[in-house]
Amino acid sequence: MSNPDTRQRFMFDDLAIRGELVGLVKTYQDVLTQHTYPAPLQRLLGEFMAAVTLLSNTLKFDGILSLQARGNGQARLVMAECQNQSQLRAIAQYNDDFIDSGAILGEGTLAITIDPKDGKRYQGIVELRDHGLADALEAYFQQSEQIRTRIWLAADGHRAAGMLLQALPGSASESSLIRDADGWDRVTMLANTVTDEELLQVSNTDLLYRLFNEERVQTYPAGELHFACTCSQERSANAVASLGYDSALELIEQQGVIQVDCQFCRAHYRFTRADVEQLFADQKSALN
Repeated sequence: MSNPDTRQRFMFDDLAIRGELVGLVKTYQDVLTQHTYPAPLQRLLGEFMAAVTLLSNTLKFDGILSLQARGNGQARLVMAECQNQSQLRAIAQYNDDFIDSGAILGEGTLAITIDPKDGKRYQGIVELRDHGLADALEAYFQQSEQIRTRIWLAADGHRAAGMLLQALPGSASESSLIRDADGWDRVTMLANTVTDEELLQVSNTDLLYRLFNEERVQTYPAGELHFACTCSQERSANAVASLGYDSALELIEQQGVIQVDCQFCRAHYRFTRADVEQLFADQKSALN
């Protein structure tokens, strides 16, 4: 991985197939340092972070894309978000009796949520059957988008990486695939030879050469990635407002202050009685 904390697109010149590569080091570590996770869950979080970056770069929109899994395994929830194709955050919740040898997610659901700055929010849901995150995402693209997609993910607690191949939709891609009917099968067969070690440690240039040296591959400038949280005082105030005036004051009486904690970055937002009074006064003025 010569360019950690980057995402890079590549295209096959003679085929209607595009690809994405992502590598994470500091961004991944910035997430892991927020909480203490068992080693298997650290690796799964890395896969989620790589996957959400791959998908966000594929869709190319301004806004937030999130992956959220809930299953009957030892991890109750695993979630990763990518904002504007560059800002990442992730979190997991797990059982107190977590053991390294048990199923992490088990059976459940994986929600893919697209929340653009402009336009309607969209959510797709696919079943989890403990076959792995990559398999679930491939099934989503096949069932919901009817786009041939293959995904490879790897994480070791220090680094996380991923690769995506996708057939380009539309008439132009279809004609190209007809001209080379074996192109998709050939490229995905070559990609299947990639190892976790190669994904995590080999540079993008070298990796693409190792896998596809008999194909004509064009790469595009890499984009930087970093950890960032979308929490804020304003969002926390909205959470307090959602309690309602009476309930918020009751909490103030019981606790002295209302504290809203961000689970992603561990930031703390405090609201005194004066803050709560002002918050609801502002809301009343806005309504009038």
